[in-house]
Order: sequence, then structure tokens, then C-alpha cells
Amino acid sequence: MMALVASGAACGSEDGDGTEAGGEACGNKIAFFGALTGPSAALGINMRDGAALAVEQYNEENPDCTVELVGLDSQGSPDQAPGLAQRAIDDEKMLGIVGPAYSGESEAAGPLFAEAGLVTITPSATRPSLADQGWPTFFRGVGNDLSQGPGAGIYMRDVLGAKKVFVIDDQSAYGAGLADEVKNLLGDLVVDSDKVQGEGKQVDFSATVTKVRSSGADAVFFGGYYQEAGLIRKQLTDAGITAVMVAGDGVNDKAFIDSAGAAAAEGTVLTCPCQPATEARGSFAADFEALHGVAPGTYGDTAYDAANIMLEGISEGNTTREALLEFVKGYEGEGVAANYKFDEKGELDAAQVVVWAFKVVNGEVVPDQEIPKS
Repeated sequence: MMALVASGAACGSEDGDGTEAGGEACGNKIAFFGALTGPSAALGINMRDGAALAVEQYNEENPDCTVELVGLDSQGSPDQAPGLAQRAIDDEKMLGIVGPAYSGESEAAGPLFAEAGLVTITPSATRPSLADQGWPTFFRGVGNDLSQGPGAGIYMRDVLGAKKVFVIDDQSAYGAGLADEVKNLLGDLVVDSDKVQGEGKQVDFSATVTKVRSSGADAVFFGGYYQEAGLIRKQLTDAGITAVMVAGDGVNDKAFIDSAGAAAAEGTVLTCPCQPATEARGSFAADFEALHGVAPGTYGDTAYDAANIMLEGISEGNTTREALLEFVKGYEGEGVAANYKFDEKGELDAAQVVVWAFKVVNGEVVPDQEIPKS
């Protein structure tokens, strides 16, 4: 676990760094940017709570110079993102963003953060093209869909032994991109595909169910988020279709089981370019449960690490946006979820990227296995 420097060095400093963007060196803020309400809120809350644990621990060690965590609720919508980004930018005490959590909102907010020089570390947005925009403020704490998509495909091909795969996506920046990577890996094993509406805009998937039945697929991949995935799985099951569903990290939450129903969800495979949060290093899982009353969920540990990277920089006196950005660019250290070092585009060092498969067993999402990279 990253060691936070428990000192007052950042408090009351007037050596130059502490008085540019935020006035006084103390009273600074970081934000979590992602869905806290709406159809994608469960994943966002996991991450917000991970960041909240990091801030809680930091403030216990630095009671005379605390940092505030601000929640920026995007509801997972790209339409909300620019306004929220501007709100953060206009707050002179805001030094960094844990997030944005989703790819679509990252695309919408990224240019604004880049122009303002406000550093962002996303614990979860996986669309590969986010790192190709030239945003100097963009950093990603997990692998992207160039690792997760092939990982899901490898699992279906080599572990499930699937012969016919039907691919569905929700047309979001994240879901469509992930589905495309699965198609690229599986090639001729993909017998058909379909697109649905996300963000809670569609609840009847009977047309898609009919296409799956006609395809004879023995596996179904879904690129999107848990609400639609749960409804699709339930409607497939109700239609007597037993093809195994595989989905990405946007579905990797217990809320998927609530949406599908435990019986229909049983056996579903969920991937993530992350390790199981419950198996994070050190006392993270116990500390998280002690603070929040529940075990950590998907990306709770990576959000904790993202927040801690920023807090470590602040504790060392990097209390302007420019200074904290430079600190993150050169950061190299150990977190509870991974070891962190970012390349010139802000991507996590490829050697640290892992992809795991999880499975729904007896109404719970449990770790299944790490998926080989090839």
C-alpha cells in the first residue's frame, strides 16, 4: 500500500507552490467524477467510496491540513460532463480528478480538463482512443479495451469453448468499442450482432432475443452497462435461451444480478482489466468495509490508488495544478491494486495490466481466473 507522508509540509507553505492556483496550501480539494445516481450509479459509488477511504485516511494523518473530496455526479451521461468539468475547473482549490469514470463522459470532459491543466486519473474508463487525444492531463489506472476485449474473446474461445458467439452493444463509446475488440479477436466465431439503447432508454429486448435464438449462438457477449445487461439476460432466459452471457467491466457489479434476477444471472461471466478488489494488497478490503459497511466492489481499489497518488503529491507540497500534474507524470509507486507508472500517453505501464474473469455463482459475483494475455 502506498505510504502517505504524514507531515505538515504542505500546510501554510509560502515557498511559491502553495499560493498560485489555490491561495493557501491547505484546504485543497480533489473530486470523484462519475455516476452517483441513475442507471450506472452502482459502479460509480464503488469508486467514490474507494476515493473516500483514501481521503479519510489522509485526513486522519494530516488533521491540520486536510483535503476535501467533492462528488461530481455525471449520472454516467456525456451530456452532463462538460458542465461538471467546468464546475471543477472554476473551483480554484480543485487540484485533481479521480475519473471521469466512463468513456463517454471522458471524451466530453477531457478537452476542458486539458485546457485548464487539471490532472485526471481515471480508475475505469477503458476506451483506447482516450489516450490518443493528446490531453496532457489524462492518465489511466487500468488496462484499456485493447486488453479487456481480447481477454473476453480468449475466455469465450478457450475456456467456454464457444463455437458461435452473438455480440450485442449499447452504442456507447465504451460498449461499442469493447464489442468491436471482441469481434476482432473472435473473427468467424461471431455469427451475428445487434445494437440496443443504453442509459435506461430501452427495456424491451425481444427483437434482440429473437435474433440470438435464430443465430444458434452458444455464447452472447454484451458491451455496455449492468442495467441493460441484466434485462437482456433475464429476457434470454425467459425465452429458454441458455447461451452463456459474457460481459465487460461495466456489468461487473452485483447490481447486474438485481437487474437480471439471481436465477437468470447464474453462470454469467464478467471481465475486468483489474484484479478482484477484495484481494487488494494490504488492509484495503478490511479498511473499506470498516468505513462503508460493505466489501469493496469493482474499481473501488483502483479509485483508492488514484486518489492516493494525488494525495501523495499534495502531501509533498505539490499544491498547484501545474505542480500536481508534473508529479503524476513522473509518478512511480506501489498501490493496493497495481504498481503504477504511466507512459507518455498516460496509459498504465503494460507490464502491470491484468484481465480477470469473474462469474456469478449463487447470487454473488466471485473471482474465476486471470485470463492469459494470448
